[in-house]
Amino acid sequence: MLLIGLTGSIGMGKSTIAKRFVECDVPVIDADQLVHDIYVGEAVQPIEAAFPGTTALGRVDRKKLSAQLMADPSGFKRLEKIVHPLVHAAERQMLKDQAEAGAELAVLEVPLLFETGGDGRVDVTVVVSAPADVQRERVMAREGMTAEKFEAIRSRQLPEVEKRRRADFIVETHLTIPESYAQVDAIIDALRVRRGTAFQRLWQ
Repeated sequence: MLLIGLTGSIGMGKSTIAKRFVECDVPVIDADQLVHDIYVGEAVQPIEAAFPGTTALGRVDRKKLSAQLMADPSGFKRLEKIVHPLVHAAERQMLKDQAEAGAELAVLEVPLLFETGGDGRVDVTVVVSAPADVQRERVMAREGMTAEKFEAIRSRQLPEVEKRRRADFIVETHLTIPESYAQVDAIIDALRVRRGTAFQRLWQ
């Protein structure tokens, strides 16, 4: 099974591209969704201990946690030490399930793939990208988004030029959706004839 690391900065269209992989029968494991899952599960108690007052009714209150992190960005490191091992364990199990089901390709969708060293745990990387003005327009249209919050998020992400430099494949999303999807289809066709080693070496 060949592992594809799918990443992209905020507002680049990563979720839309992930849907195309699914439509092409390539399973996608969404790290953000796994975080949502553990925020109502095993991460609740350790997060409350590290960030008092950020949980209620058995779940992490993402707005309260975000507010604490905005006030003290050093908390991101503490949060990562709690969240990353739990997400990694869930990813491992899901990848094993896909391998047992006979999947030839599998996608790990990880927003901070390069920033967390995740590119070393996959066979190839796909970066979803768009011009900076398109990115800003998309992000600022989101409910509750502010310029300050946008810049705080971007400060934790690699510069776009560096992500593009490190990518094995780039999907441009400032085009029409059919044009962007055609890029995904071409990537899948190219990868189906390649063998992966990352799963056997690092995930079993």
